[in-house]
Amino acid sequence: MNLYMALSLFSLIILIYWVITEFFTVLFRFTGLPDERARFQVISLLTGCGFTTKESEMILSNRRRRRLARVTMLFGYVFNITIVSAFINVFLSLKISQVEHLYLGVLIPMGAVAIIFVFMRVPRVRAWGDGLLQRMVDRFFADGERFNTVLLLDYLGTETIAQITLKHIPEQYRGQTLAQTGLRAGTGILVMLIERPGEKPQAPTADTVFQEGDKLTVFGNYEVIRSVFNAREHFGDQG
Repeated sequence: MNLYMALSLFSLIILIYWVITEFFTVLFRFTGLPDERARFQVISLLTGCGFTTKESEMILSNRRRRRLARVTMLFGYVFNITIVSAFINVFLSLKISQVEHLYLGVLIPMGAVAIIFVFMRVPRVRAWGDGLLQRMVDRFFADGERFNTVLLLDYLGTETIAQITLKHIPEQYRGQTLAQTGLRAGTGILVMLIERPGEKPQAPTADTVFQEGDKLTVFGNYEVIRSVFNAREHFGDQG
């Protein structure tokens, strides 16, 4: 194998790794993880480097994410051992007369993936793709029941920081001020920040009344948060 072939092989493997990473990152985002945290954990799982942080609790605390993590680790193991070895064997077994055809076979998929990579880095294109995926997920999981969405932001000990998007206001909190809801006393959930369309994020007051479209940054037990606000995970980073 000459230097050109070695570089081509290396580049192709890197590009395939990137495609696989993006694929599993999207799957983890479907479970409500933010994009950057999902991507970091996927790279750790695929490469088997064993690098973990407290963010790994986001995966361990959820049954769906644990299952997906197992699949990701197994896939990474199989890819590393089988597919990479197969590529090397193919290149080593090539005859000189086959090299020119191989270059075309390698460069075409490399060029296609490179174009996809460029488009994924264009914010407007990325936002359009995320919106399309979100609509597909909403249709697939639609069950006729209205629900709010939750995005898991971080873990602090046994508690979590999450963002709730209020697509509908729970009946028990409708028309009531934050003080009247008794959220903190009754459920242990602290509402830290509220974002409304066209307004700057601000800390809620005792007189704050929830409105549809509000994004609430809350602190508390994750399962309690989901139950109280009738929320479930959605495609990460989308409202």
